[in-house]
Amino acid sequence: MRTMHPKALLDACAELVKLSLTFEHPADAVVSRYFREHRTLGPRERATLAETVYNVLRKKLLFDHLAPSGSGPRERRLAILGFSGPRDFLKSALHEQEKNWLDQCDAIKPGDLLERHRHNLPEWLVAPLKAQLGADFWPLAQSLNQPAPLDLRVNMLTDKRADVQKELKLAGLNCVPTPYSPWGLRLDTKPALTRYDAFARGAVEVQDEGSQLLALLLDAKRGEMVVDFCAGAGGKTLAIGAAMRNTGRLYAFDTSAHRLDALKPRLARSKLSNVHPAVIAHERDERVKRLAGKIDRVLVDAPCSGLGTLRRNPDLKWRQSPESVREMSVKQTAILQSASRLLKPGGRLVYATCSLLPQENEEIARAFSQANGDFTPMPAFEVLSKLKIEGAAGLCAGGESGGDFLRLWTHRHATDGFFAAVWVKN
Repeated sequence: MRTMHPKALLDACAELVKLSLTFEHPADAVVSRYFREHRTLGPRERATLAETVYNVLRKKLLFDHLAPSGSGPRERRLAILGFSGPRDFLKSALHEQEKNWLDQCDAIKPGDLLERHRHNLPEWLVAPLKAQLGADFWPLAQSLNQPAPLDLRVNMLTDKRADVQKELKLAGLNCVPTPYSPWGLRLDTKPALTRYDAFARGAVEVQDEGSQLLALLLDAKRGEMVVDFCAGAGGKTLAIGAAMRNTGRLYAFDTSAHRLDALKPRLARSKLSNVHPAVIAHERDERVKRLAGKIDRVLVDAPCSGLGTLRRNPDLKWRQSPESVREMSVKQTAILQSASRLLKPGGRLVYATCSLLPQENEEIARAFSQANGDFTPMPAFEVLSKLKIEGAAGLCAGGESGGDFLRLWTHRHATDGFFAAVWVKN
């Protein structure tokens, strides 16, 4: 496959940056569509294009600050600043003036920049993060601007982690066991997984370690009736189904048929037959009413701002707002309340988000506890300790006991940012 000329690749990067910065659609959808429309691009070009766009989105405030001193169209300047590839390759696509400008930008020391050009976060997000983290704010901000590693979950129904690790190593993929999840493997590269037998036969699925820990918290057992209330494309559903050893009944509910469609090929690979995907109109749907009081365990991985996933979805910090977060928290409260009606006495309820904000996390959980005396909070630390999760105490925060909630931070745990609260129905 012939590689693109540096000038042509930089032009393509600039075009894709321009399309992404309209913020009309999620960045990953914009990038995917661009690749569909440009089928001749090789894997290396695709990687450069995608990472350049994500670099620009991650460091937008800094690059917006540096771009005006350059020349040429704005999107070209931003693509130069964010270019994901060797500097000499990039410079072979630049004229003299651009090279000099890039050298000047590269020479700027981070310590000489304003705070906003170092953290690259919108102001409305900075205050609540500083309030929670204090001095730890800066390590978090830095970690959110790094690309995420690729985590896999081994399908424990069909395979053992050590065996899959060996198999992937033989196929040339370096991976290590994830430190907390007993199901996870972490790769140091981002290969096209579809080319590997372990993926094709359903031995592994892509799933962030933090997301695996949410499925572990639910601790679904053989033969139970379980509901994944906001299943989406089903990453957690598949983890829960395997934990149930393919027995019992696992309902995967979502309001989006499109999202549940994405579960179908994954479900076929997984060898699970206990999963029942179902589209519901809203959280008060008839299907939900029919199952009220009959369910052993419910996971509510609620729709949220997604700000814990900024390593993967850096556009979210520019597409979300305080207003959208307020709207989310109203929705989260309603969904959690409706989902809680499914549980039978002794049943377990888990509420989770991939947000970093207390108003989508602790505030929702505490309000639910106050409004529902028939649910007793279970400290997440106790649940994880019983499961013998390594370093469980360091994964939990909140409350007097210090371990009420699962609270994962990118800079501390190398996972996406996650929150979870657990209750048992009296």
